[in-house]
Amino acid sequence: MSDTALDQLCINTIRTLSIDGVQKAKSGHPGMPMGAAAMAYVLWTRFLNHNPANPHWQNRDRFVLSAGHGSMLLYSLLHLTGYDLSLDDLKSFRQFGSKTPGHPEFHLTAGVETTTGPLGQGFANGVGMAIAEKYMAAQYNRPNFDVVNYFVYGIAGDGDLMEGVSSEAASLAGHLKLGNIIYLYDDNHISIDGTTDFAFTEDRVKRFESYGWHVRSVADGNNLEGIDKAIREAQNEKDRPSLITVRTHIGFGSPNKHDTGEVHGTPLGDEELKLTKKAYGWDPEKFFYIPQEALAHFRAALVSGNAKEEKWRACFAEYKKAHTELATELENVREGKFGDEWKKALPVFGPDAGSMATREASGKVLNAIAPHLPTLIGGSADLRPSNNTYLKNYGEFQPGSYDGRNFHFGVREHAMGSILNGMTLTDGIIPFGGTFLIFSEYMRPPIRLAAIMGIRPIYVFTHDSIGLGEDGPTHQPIEQLASLRTIPNMTLLRPADPNETAEAWKYAIEHRSGPVAIALTRQKVATIDRTKYAAAKNFSKGAYVLAESSTKPDIILIGTGSEVQFVIGAYEQLAKNGIAARVVSMPSWELFERQPKDYRETVFTPSIKKRLAVEAGVPMGWHKYVGDGGAIIGITKFGASAPYEVLYKEYGFTVENVVKKAEELLQ
Repeated sequence: MSDTALDQLCINTIRTLSIDGVQKAKSGHPGMPMGAAAMAYVLWTRFLNHNPANPHWQNRDRFVLSAGHGSMLLYSLLHLTGYDLSLDDLKSFRQFGSKTPGHPEFHLTAGVETTTGPLGQGFANGVGMAIAEKYMAAQYNRPNFDVVNYFVYGIAGDGDLMEGVSSEAASLAGHLKLGNIIYLYDDNHISIDGTTDFAFTEDRVKRFESYGWHVRSVADGNNLEGIDKAIREAQNEKDRPSLITVRTHIGFGSPNKHDTGEVHGTPLGDEELKLTKKAYGWDPEKFFYIPQEALAHFRAALVSGNAKEEKWRACFAEYKKAHTELATELENVREGKFGDEWKKALPVFGPDAGSMATREASGKVLNAIAPHLPTLIGGSADLRPSNNTYLKNYGEFQPGSYDGRNFHFGVREHAMGSILNGMTLTDGIIPFGGTFLIFSEYMRPPIRLAAIMGIRPIYVFTHDSIGLGEDGPTHQPIEQLASLRTIPNMTLLRPADPNETAEAWKYAIEHRSGPVAIALTRQKVATIDRTKYAAAKNFSKGAYVLAESSTKPDIILIGTGSEVQFVIGAYEQLAKNGIAARVVSMPSWELFERQPKDYRETVFTPSIKKRLAVEAGVPMGWHKYVGDGGAIIGITKFGASAPYEVLYKEYGFTVENVVKKAEELLQ
């Protein structure tokens, strides 16, 4: 069989496996795999450095299917090239408990690099992966030893390019000159509504050229040599990310649904399926059929992949001999082994530290631990001075200085969140990104995806309440704390003082299985005298008894973040008034709920029914902790523009009001 005939057989194998999977599931998107099969085939068989026998080979190329609705394309390629994905798995497409869900999911399916589904997310994740590769290469490569050296490939569709997150990410990638990105654009002119002429008519080539990308166009999506040439050109382009626009035809081969929106998200149907297979030269009565010649050609990836990995391992062995300390550090950080020196470096703030915004304390903590965590890298969305995210003495991550540890994401919160996910998916990288808590709204899609994937980007959310003051209600978060708490597998930390802030960072660094957000104040808060009140060591339990009367408490006072200082003040005043109280600092509901029942009941003793929670946010959810006999001082309206002292008084966040509410509750 000639190469051309074998190529065509392999491409049609991808197509027929994809349409059979969708048809059997009676659900899915057959059109995209049918149109994009040829370019995916060229990429996977001629360019992609990977080892199907070891999906976690550290120096593999990354492939991101940003157009995740076309997941059967990826599943077909994974099975054909020899990953741990069986033909039965393909037959279980979109079924409960299968390895082949409707959109690719990280951790679930071998060879899937990230969870894609919401369009544009994969595009931006790939930018994060490319940033991580550039940083690790700059940090650890040495002359003659490119031990970190891989490309990030992807396939994106019209929907990906329409979503705003891809514009943000593409702009930053162009600025950073990320020449290790090569994306194929499935330019099929069709979306669910029909032709893209309805809403998407800008010149995409000029758009990406203006971002600073290298752009090439292939006029025919079935022109294998044209696609091959464009990818080779892109590999040689070192200083610009590459976009290859490939004019494809959705539903290619379908006699009646080719180039229509109907084949975007609906199975072909039994009759059209048979007609399409006939058009491919396939037996219409065969389902999930893989010709042996095609399988043998695809499975060559196991041999070549193993050889590539072994060559890399030999290089790494020589690298380790020449640069033993550096190689050992690289191995350790990739395995998440950072030693204990960073923990010893965590600052302790004594009573003489005075009042300090927790955002300021966070900056002090970051700079104290950074020397001991070489892959702790990050920045903010153009709010570095406000977020206190700058790592002193570690330079800027910019073209020509990819070893810099400080990132400028620009005013691009959505892309920042998605890029952080891509960085986190690189073994060893501990990325953080900062913005105002109110702008977590722009980041919600990638935050949710990080929670689904169980990966740990760290969010530094400052200006966490009406305490930010004069900027007014547009910038004052009211519902954001409650909103973040609703996301499964998300951990929100709201420290009360500098020592709790240090504990928040300790937890965030050690946690591995979900995103962590640290909510910090703009305004100063008192440093709690830990010689008088309980130490912050139980911070990681989510809530702990900060102060306790010598007699059984009449009431439990609960506070988070900046409101804990008012609760402490009320506790002291109530004691003078002859009322015994317990003070609970509750920085994290999520951590508290993970504790054993016995511990939780030592904090919220069931027999103490009178409880008062104080938080400068909507009261939603607090009823669980205060119970029927309790009350909440919260906010049920938007903020206002005024100095924070005025706002806190107007909204009832004062020692006097906490005392008043506590006494009313006891009456």
